[in-house]
Amino acid sequence: MSKTVLNEKEKSYLLSTIRSINDFPKPGIIFRDITTLLNNRDAFNFLLDHLEERYKSYELDFITGIESRGFIFGAALAARLRVPFVPIRKPGKLPYITISQKYSLEYGVDEIEIHIDAFSNVKDAKVLLIDDLIATGGTAKASVELINLTNAKCVEACFIINLKELCGSKNLANLTKVYNVLEV
Repeated sequence: MSKTVLNEKEKSYLLSTIRSINDFPKPGIIFRDITTLLNNRDAFNFLLDHLEERYKSYELDFITGIESRGFIFGAALAARLRVPFVPIRKPGKLPYITISQKYSLEYGVDEIEIHIDAFSNVKDAKVLLIDDLIATGGTAKASVELINLTNAKCVEACFIINLKELCGSKNLANLTKVYNVLEV
């Protein structure tokens, strides 16, 4: 594979390995269950081959993943590209000094954190943000802002699945480049 985007047949293949569950976690929601993709070694490796091909020329210094499913894709891709992985977590989960970013939810506010020294050994670090899915984009936007607060630069945000109708990718594009492997 020598391209940086998938064709329709390849996208259909990956989508066929992702289970959709109606009315989870509440009525009206269609949950995209990536555990079936992870459980399919051929599909998971195909996806990682694609991501490795896309990002090998980016000269990344770090890959960050959003808790918790972003850890799976981020750590696997970081290992392939031989760059460090940095987790972005919910409050109180990281053991050292952190910085945080709040973001709005439909009913309230949430927060994410990163270690204050996550990128300190690289000046102007180039960082890729990755997660399994983007919906409204609140967590992703806060993650990009958090990366940029550390004086690193989020060069792109990558999502395995984009829920198009919720416009998260479109909103995030104001802060960084966005790549969606699949759209539903």
